[in-house]
Amino acid sequence: MNIFVFSQGRDGRSRQFALGHPVALGAIGALALAILGTAFAIGMQLGQRSGHALGTVQVDRWSSALTEQKSEISSLKRQLQDEANALAIRIARLDAHVVRIDELGKRLTSMAHIDHRDINFDEEPPVGGPEGEDDGVSPGLSDLSSSLSQLEQRVELRDAQLAALENVMLSRDLNASIRPEGRPVTQGFISSYFGERNDPITGKEEFHKGVDFAGNEGDPVVAVAAGVVTWAGDRTGWGKLVEIDHGKGYSTRYAHNERTLVTVGQTVRRGQEIALMGSTGHSTGPHVHFEVLHNGRQVNPLAFIEQTKSQPPSASGAG
Repeated sequence: MNIFVFSQGRDGRSRQFALGHPVALGAIGALALAILGTAFAIGMQLGQRSGHALGTVQVDRWSSALTEQKSEISSLKRQLQDEANALAIRIARLDAHVVRIDELGKRLTSMAHIDHRDINFDEEPPVGGPEGEDDGVSPGLSDLSSSLSQLEQRVELRDAQLAALENVMLSRDLNASIRPEGRPVTQGFISSYFGERNDPITGKEEFHKGVDFAGNEGDPVVAVAAGVVTWAGDRTGWGKLVEIDHGKGYSTRYAHNERTLVTVGQTVRRGQEIALMGSTGHSTGPHVHFEVLHNGRQVNPLAFIEQTKSQPPSASGAG
């Protein structure tokens, strides 16, 4: 294959090149390589510029994000430390409160004369856990968690001990309040004792099942123990009678009253006025016939009455 090249001029000469000639092929190859090399160099330069610009933007973004996360982590650490400090203070205060409860419990146990082996406020609750346990919690928080757990166990133990102590003391108070004790009158004297005597009306020998307290018409009659009223009204021979059930087999009777002040089913306390002294029923004068019964049988009330100096009997009446 030949290529003809015409030159401008008067003679219009032409030149003929044969593409198959080695020189022509070399020139064409060199030109092609030059064009490709130039294009490659231009592409590389453009690619480097673009890649450099994109890389810089991405690095800046990640750097900004990391800085922000570091700031958040620092803030969270400060908050966590503040909360840990506050929790430590609260634990210390609660621990001091438990110490005061321990001291109170020991004083109450001593006052109630309870064996310390039954309710021991010096005893620490049992604690424990897997040895070498590591749950990833920092030492500070782990210590606080352990202290809080031990404090919780101490509080639970003290709560149970105080409840037991309260039950013991309430039981004692209840037993004391329902056990007949004291005089059924605020003033007056014993005019007739428990046991054999001659009936003041019939003159016949009989067993007197109570104690008579002489006084004035309208003097207050009081309950000698807490309980529930089971009778309040007239009964043959007793006149106006008040009977109180105190539980645990104890009951008391107050007879010959002028007027009753309580009703059946009413709860009364020790020392509460339940009637006014009179001379109703089988009686020769103002007095109250007082009986104490245990499991349905009369017992000597003197065992429950505070020993006071009695005045000699006078024309009081009997019942």
